[in-house]
Order: sequence, then structure tokens, then C-alpha cells
Amino acid sequence: MKAAFAQLIRTLNARGWSPATSTNYSFIDEHQQCWVSRSGVHKSDFTEQDFMTIDSTGIGTGMFHGTKPSDETQIHLWIYKNFPEAKVVLHSHGKYPVLISQFNEDFFPVQGYEIQKGFKGCLSHLDSLEIPIVDNQQDMALLCHQLDERVSAIQQHCFIIAGHGTYAWGATLFDAQRHLETLDYLCECEFLL
Repeated sequence: MKAAFAQLIRTLNARGWSPATSTNYSFIDEHQQCWVSRSGVHKSDFTEQDFMTIDSTGIGTGMFHGTKPSDETQIHLWIYKNFPEAKVVLHSHGKYPVLISQFNEDFFPVQGYEIQKGFKGCLSHLDSLEIPIVDNQQDMALLCHQLDERVSAIQQHCFIIAGHGTYAWGATLFDAQRHLETLDYLCECEFLL
């Protein structure tokens, strides 16, 4: 899992979705242990050794005690708590979702695209979807509180943080990647219109 995940992270970096040392990633292993990406690692060089274990509060555990996880680890923990089927979380700084968030306030509306069926549970291009957009915050507790208020609106395994980026997740690495790529594609199409 870690090797395949590290390869995906390098691929996402090559697409321009994780400039500088931005973005963060996590997964829950077969022992229910949460692993997150270490902070400050350039994603073009990311390896499986750049994942670290954390406890339920986001503090490094075992050999990683004292190691700084991603600043946004609390968002990952919020997703795992509120969407128990999630086992993998991807955070992207893709340009198009960031741009879309500048032209939409509370949600990004989508309808009429075949690719929207990339979201698990969406069965038709005719479905009308709304991807929530939440305000960016440096205070992760405040950001998670905003997510608490919008949790029932989060239906497509993803959301956008305004001016920041996206979070997408799934039960597998494949599902999480599919949800992230689906959202990015839809944002690109709508922005280019």
C-alpha cells in the first residue's frame, strides 16, 4: 500500500497538483492505524518512508513521536470520523478547483457531464450535484467546525476549501484517486467554459 501510494503522490506532483511542499495524504491500514504524510517533504521526492503513524489526536506515535505531521492532519481525522468507509484521503492543490472556488460561494454545481459518474453513487450525467465549498482557515478546529455544519451536504466523497484546494477520499486508493480526478476534471471543464 505505502509504495503504491507514494507513487501516486509523485504522479499527482508531476501533474502540478502539489507545488512546493504542499498537500497531504493519509490512509488507515489493516490494523486501523492511521498514517499521514510528514510535513515539509517535497512530493516529487516522496517515498513510502515519508508516511508516519499518528494517534487519534494527530500526534506522532512510536518512532515518529515528536515528528511533525501535516498541518492539516485534523481534517483527515475529521473525514475518517464522519465517513467511516473512508480508508484513504487525498489533498490536492489543483489549479482548477482553486479557481472555481473564487467564482462560487457555498457549493460548486455540476450537471450534464458523463465523467461525474466517477463519483461513487452517481448513476447518471443528468444527476444534479453540489460539491460543498468551505472557507479557508488557518485554525484547523474552526475549519473542522465549518465542516461539521456542512457534513450532510458532503455527498460525493470530496469538498473544496476556497482558495486552497480539495479533499477527496475513498475506501481504497483507487476510489480516492477516482474521486479526486473526477472533481478536478469537472472544475477544469466548468472553468474553461
